[in-house]
Amino acid sequence: MITEKAGFSINGYLAFFAVLPILQFGFGFMLVNQILVPLALIASLLVLICWAGFFMVQPNQAKVMTLFGSYVGTEKRNGLRWTIPFYMRKTVSLRVRNFECAKIKVNDNLGNPIEIATIVVWSVTDSAEAMFEVDDYESYVTIQTESALRNMASSYAYDPQDDDSQDIALRSHPQRISEILKQEIQERLGKAGLTVHESRISHLAYAQEIASAMLQRQQATAIIAARSKIVEGAVGMVEMALHRLKEKNMVELDEERKAMMVSNLLVVLCGDKNVQPIVNTGSIY
Repeated sequence: MITEKAGFSINGYLAFFAVLPILQFGFGFMLVNQILVPLALIASLLVLICWAGFFMVQPNQAKVMTLFGSYVGTEKRNGLRWTIPFYMRKTVSLRVRNFECAKIKVNDNLGNPIEIATIVVWSVTDSAEAMFEVDDYESYVTIQTESALRNMASSYAYDPQDDDSQDIALRSHPQRISEILKQEIQERLGKAGLTVHESRISHLAYAQEIASAMLQRQQATAIIAARSKIVEGAVGMVEMALHRLKEKNMVELDEERKAMMVSNLLVVLCGDKNVQPIVNTGSIY
């Protein structure tokens, strides 16, 4: 495995002022002294060769240098630089980039077809590995991110099985799922000298063929949960009403009348429509 190392280069401005006097010397003798023309031509040829060694490094960029097919180092220092003219130089961006994976269809852990997409924030941290370990590191990010997303989505359910379940699910644990996805993508991209800074699920939904059925299921779950709360509250209110009536000694109720009162109160409190009251003008007995 090829790992990054510092390449040879010097400050370009110092190199320029070192080459410029030689250039002046060569052309001066070509014009003044005809005897030293061959020497002046040789000096001028060397200067022209040295010009090929100048290159510019922009902020958050790196220059990967090779010599006759061999990796000789990477230069990350910004500004005008000079190196051996025979070095071949390729630019690698070290800037942070965003990659948005297109929506893909995959089956979750329970076999339900879902649609999922992600956004990955990444950058190059080892320029040598990015250039020489893979053929095209940008294409490598695209393919490996999709592969990791498919593997992660098929390992977890879309929804938890019940309200008290502590199992990790795609919809109920977004932070945990993002961390798992980031680790899985990093394991794949680390081989190419790339670092994943963040990974987030950007789209998550059931596939169209089961979306309506799953919506009904979610609605039924919500209705059951709401009814459970209503019944729990109604039972507490009935219990409180009977207890207060007994404390105040307002009316004596036998077991049959208590059962009737409980039934009526539960109907009133748990019904989803307004109840029409009936006024009893006679004796309850």
